[in-house]
Amino acid sequence: MMSSISVIILAKNEEQHIKDCIESAQFADEVLIIDDYSMDKTVEIAESMGARVVSHAMDGDWSQQRRFAINMAMSEWIFFLDADERISIELQREIQDVLDKNEIKAYRIKRSNVFHHNKVTHGVLRPDYVLRFMPKEGCHIEGLVHETISSIYPETNLQGYIYHYTYDNWHQYFNKFNNYTTLAAKKYKEDGKSCSFIKDIIIRPSWAFFKVYILDKGFLDGKMGFILSINHYFYTMTKYVKLYYLLKSNGRL
Repeated sequence: MMSSISVIILAKNEEQHIKDCIESAQFADEVLIIDDYSMDKTVEIAESMGARVVSHAMDGDWSQQRRFAINMAMSEWIFFLDADERISIELQREIQDVLDKNEIKAYRIKRSNVFHHNKVTHGVLRPDYVLRFMPKEGCHIEGLVHETISSIYPETNLQGYIYHYTYDNWHQYFNKFNNYTTLAAKKYKEDGKSCSFIKDIIIRPSWAFFKVYILDKGFLDGKMGFILSINHYFYTMTKYVKLYYLLKSNGRL
């Protein structure tokens, strides 16, 4: 008998994305939405499409939200899907084949990023592999902002894509920019990380730009590649500026 799978989606005020997201996951035995008390129609839309919705506060901690979701999932296998992502038809077929054969491994999925209706395939938004599909048992989550998903089972890649619709507009982009740099700085401080003005605020951002624009070939994406690479420079600088002044306010500099 084919093993069962729960597709887990963390959501908060995702009414613009949730319908298409759930539609791409309806091959699953369960679509589980862990909702961070949305104020829009996210829950209404999700429930109308047959998803199971559980309300639970995230409180800025993605890891604890994912751990909670794992405990809530009713299937032997889990697949983590963000609200702004879609599972391709090819990937759906591969997932069903794995479940049919019950191949006990943890699977990395290739994620193709789509930014504001522009094709961006290098630099910051180059395709990357993310660990998302695995048996529920033995799955571990760590980290605060960019949490790490791991499994006790051997890892391998699938060929089908997740399509990641990263940002709808620049306003949304910079809201996340500000939120993520603040969370990163707080996490660095909690972990006891130091901050050098010269090394981390002047040199490190320049290296970050060089890496994504030159080494990761962001220049091949034209104007958008340059803009996103410059923004990556400022993202890196901003999180260390925030850390620098957090440490200074506590007398640690």
